[in-house]
Amino acid sequence: MKQGLSLRVSQHLALTPQLQQSIRLLQLSTLELSQEVEQMLDENPFLEMAEEAAVREDFGLEQTDTPVSQDNREFESATVSIASGADGTLAAGQNDSESSAESSQEPTLEESWEGDGSVESSPDDSEWGGDAPARKNNLDDSDAEASDLAGAHETLQDHLHRQALGLRLSEVDRAALHFLIESLNDDGYLEDSLASLAAGLAGSDLEQTEELEQHFAMALKLLQHMEPAGVGARHLAECLSLQLRDADPCIETRAALAMCKQPMELLAKRDVKRLSHLCGFAEDVIKGAIAVIARLDPKPGRRFVNVERNLIVPDVIVVQSGRGFKVSLNREVMPRLRVQDMYANALKQHKGQGGQALQQRLQEARWFIKNIQQRFDTILRVSSAIVERQKNFFTHGELAMRPLVLREIADELGLHESTISRVTTAKYMSTPFGTFELKYFFGSALGTETGGNASSTAVRALIKQFVASESAKKPLSDNQISEMLKEQGIECARRTVAKYREALRIAPASLRKAL
Repeated sequence: MKQGLSLRVSQHLALTPQLQQSIRLLQLSTLELSQEVEQMLDENPFLEMAEEAAVREDFGLEQTDTPVSQDNREFESATVSIASGADGTLAAGQNDSESSAESSQEPTLEESWEGDGSVESSPDDSEWGGDAPARKNNLDDSDAEASDLAGAHETLQDHLHRQALGLRLSEVDRAALHFLIESLNDDGYLEDSLASLAAGLAGSDLEQTEELEQHFAMALKLLQHMEPAGVGARHLAECLSLQLRDADPCIETRAALAMCKQPMELLAKRDVKRLSHLCGFAEDVIKGAIAVIARLDPKPGRRFVNVERNLIVPDVIVVQSGRGFKVSLNREVMPRLRVQDMYANALKQHKGQGGQALQQRLQEARWFIKNIQQRFDTILRVSSAIVERQKNFFTHGELAMRPLVLREIADELGLHESTISRVTTAKYMSTPFGTFELKYFFGSALGTETGGNASSTAVRALIKQFVASESAKKPLSDNQISEMLKEQGIECARRTVAKYREALRIAPASLRKAL
């Protein structure tokens, strides 16, 4: 086989590290961005939080022509503040190409930013967050201790252990009860069987396993008599039966106990006729028993769970301004970062003395600030375009939502559709009607009799309105809702109505019917 050399010319796309970081920061949520900033602050010594307004250093990035300071001074060294305007705001429909930028570059630094052609952003002189004073805690020590005590949380296990202190038990039985209490899940159920729990402790010793199982059986009876009622159950039917045990012994209670011995699917479907036949009670009694069961707690341990509330912090705030709407970034989520000028100046004075690694870290800090700025600038541009397209929503509510797809915003802003998808994921907008994810404003189109289009979001709002005004004794079926939409001029099939109803978490007509 003869060997030879050949030349071939080809083109391919490559993502630079800066572009990869820009794309990754763009798709992060507010919480994830905060964690990313904290990690970068720990890893890069040239990056720090800007506590106070400081002068600017020439970073070799694009600069804005319009100064933000009141005395119109030129700054030589310090902070890069990340904002899209002098006050971090951009009016809906505003042409952001009006602001011109001048590029400057240090001779010893290499600019490797290639960009994706999506946004022309430039650092701003204003500090993110403005001159808002720092919050001070005026609580004294006694107030702090009181607030800590008020926020103290008692778990289900603590509640049961406290009740177990009043029982006279042997050491073995007390240990068995303690083990069962610690084996409960958050709902108050004992998921593992007594045999499996005993085998897990005793191993291959069958005699010890049987002995432990007997102790667990006695401890389980004690546990199931504790508060809250229904704790220690192995399944839903047993949980409901334990709660009915101490209820008023009327005929509905007896019927409810009989229903708990039947498959739970019949109760979920409210199959009154089948339950009446299997339990031997009249249909009126079965209906009363269903009402009794509806007042029980299927998850008795949930009230003791310390649920962490994930509050949504909006990235964009929309307020009415005259006849239009003003779109601005939420300064609370905008990190104020700057390059450590002392380290940067020290490195500049000692160039060529083995500082290539430090020079790279300095450049990484600058590009991190640049990418965060570009992230918020893109979010603001996309949000402004959404507000411009959905003006009727901000005026009249979700019933006035118009159809909108990602490509429309992408074509208007000159971005790629995937960029719009990244921007609208896990980013939230505060509006006069509440806080919504940016993806909420996008919806497919449904045809109308006049040849126009109706937004799927508006159709879902209309379905919710129909269900809210229906008769409780005779709820609307999916077919009836479809016919009502046709009367409004909206072509919506029954299956589409069922899909929208399930998305709104609205039960079927058979389950919405009041007994």
